[in-house]
Formats: sequence, structure tokens, C-alpha cells
Amino acid sequence: MRPLVAVALLLCGCGRQPANKQIVIGVSLMNLSSEFIVMLDREMEAKAKEADVRLIVNDAQRSAERQVQQVESFVAQGVNAVILNPCEVDASSPAVDRAVAAGIPVVNVNSETRSVPTAFVGSRDEESARIAMNYIAKRLGGNGNVLMMHGFMGQAAQIKRDRGAREIFASNSGLRLLADQTAEWDRAKAMTLMENWIQSYGPRIDAVFAQNDEMGMGALMALEQAGIKKRVVLVSVDSIADAVQAVQDGRLDATVFQDSRGQARAAVETALRIVRKQGYEKQVYVPFQLVTRENVGTYLRK
Repeated sequence: MRPLVAVALLLCGCGRQPANKQIVIGVSLMNLSSEFIVMLDREMEAKAKEADVRLIVNDAQRSAERQVQQVESFVAQGVNAVILNPCEVDASSPAVDRAVAAGIPVVNVNSETRSVPTAFVGSRDEESARIAMNYIAKRLGGNGNVLMMHGFMGQAAQIKRDRGAREIFASNSGLRLLADQTAEWDRAKAMTLMENWIQSYGPRIDAVFAQNDEMGMGALMALEQAGIKKRVVLVSVDSIADAVQAVQDGRLDATVFQDSRGQARAAVETALRIVRKQGYEKQVYVPFQLVTRENVGTYLRK
């Protein structure tokens, strides 16, 4: 279910493990108000418990500046490794630089930085957008007006999901991007944005691509309240529990499954292999998968 594509098997001498002492990994997460990030955290904690590893988990609350400070604190505490779920590509990069300069390996999980970490575990975000937009194109017969909700601007998933979506627009001349705007991965903000779009575009709206499920569920509520959901195709990304249930109920057309369990467990395992000076995969990619009413039963059990 979770095939991992490995790139460049490396051996590394970095990382610090005091003899006979429990390995300690500092974890800085983008935003624990996001259900997907909560799922990521839960699975990392489970993997760490199995491996008898201590995690120090911090919530950056979407602040790259706070994330850098958290990693500086990890360095001061002398952790063996850092797992970073970056808030932003550029602004979170100093967090990687600080740890690496101190000789502490960094595993970026789910999102990327401009600075190169010791290893990366995640998924190819362009792929998720291509899957979502290809589904929309098929449902619309290649013709229609699409709205796109962006995540937090400057964050790697937002940049790459935008890029992937635009590739599909470029290869389908009948699809038109009616409008696009950020709702910052947030359900309430997405609902407000969708309400504004309904006021502005009304009957011209044929489909909505929300770059994550939190925004997708906000858009869904607005469309349902306006009484127009049945004629609008709505697709989002992550396959969080209520989005999968909404697909099962026939309310959400599709979601794109992002494997939080696969990413989380691989991130902890990769950090441990680096600290223990074992062979590890420099890049681990976990594939996305389309979830529709036809196959949703499989994902309801996850």
C-alpha cells in the first residue's frame, strides 16, 4: 500500500548518539491545528515508541521564525537529530542551516526547504495536483471554469500543487482558471472565500480544486449552503477522515490520499538510521492515490 521510491542510498557519519543513552529527536511541525499534521505527529509518536526513541515535539503555528527558534533550542539541548516539517521553503531554511552547522542531521518531512537537509521524506506535491485536476478535466469533459484554493503562500506544497495544476490547465485548452486565491490551508477561511466566489461567479463555477482537504471541506459547506454543490465538481488533497467520509456520502467528489503514516514512520526510521550510522535513503517518496466513491471503502479503514 505504501511503496517507497528510494533515491541515492547513502552512508553518513553525522549524528550524535551518547553510549547507552536514549536517542532524542527534536521535531518542529508546521501547524498542529491541521488534521493532516496531527496525523503525522501521531504516527511519528507511535514509531518512536516502538523504537524506544524520545521525541521533543514543537508546534511552529505556521511561523517560520518560530520554527527557526525551535531548532536553535534543539541544538542547544544537544538532540541527536531533527525532524523538520517546514513552514516555508525559504524562511524555514535557516532552521536546516543551524542544525547542520552544529553537526545534527535534519530530516525534512512532508515539505521542503531551499537549504538541503540530510534527508527528505514526503510525496511529490505536483503529482497530487495533477491527479486532482485530471479528475476534474475528465468529469467536465475537458471544458469548464475552475476555481483554485491555495494553501499557505510560499510553503512547498502550495508552490508545487499550483505548478502541477497549471500543467493540466496548459494541456487542456477547454479548462479555464476562473480565479485563484489562498485560504491558508484553513477550513473557516476557505468557507468565507468560497462564499465570496459564489457571490462573484455564481453559475459560471463548474469545479473547485482545493489544495488540501481542510479547505475542501470549507468550500463544500459554502457550496451546500448555497444549494449549488450538485452541479459543481469539488476535489481536494490529503484524505483526512471527514473528507473521506464526505466522499463515501457522495458530498465530496474526490480526495487525493496522502499517506501520513508512511511519511511519518519513514521520517523517524530515516533519522534513526542516520544517527546509528547505518545506510539510509537520501530521498523517500510516498505516492499519492485518487480516492473516489468507487474505492473509498479502502480508505475508510485507514
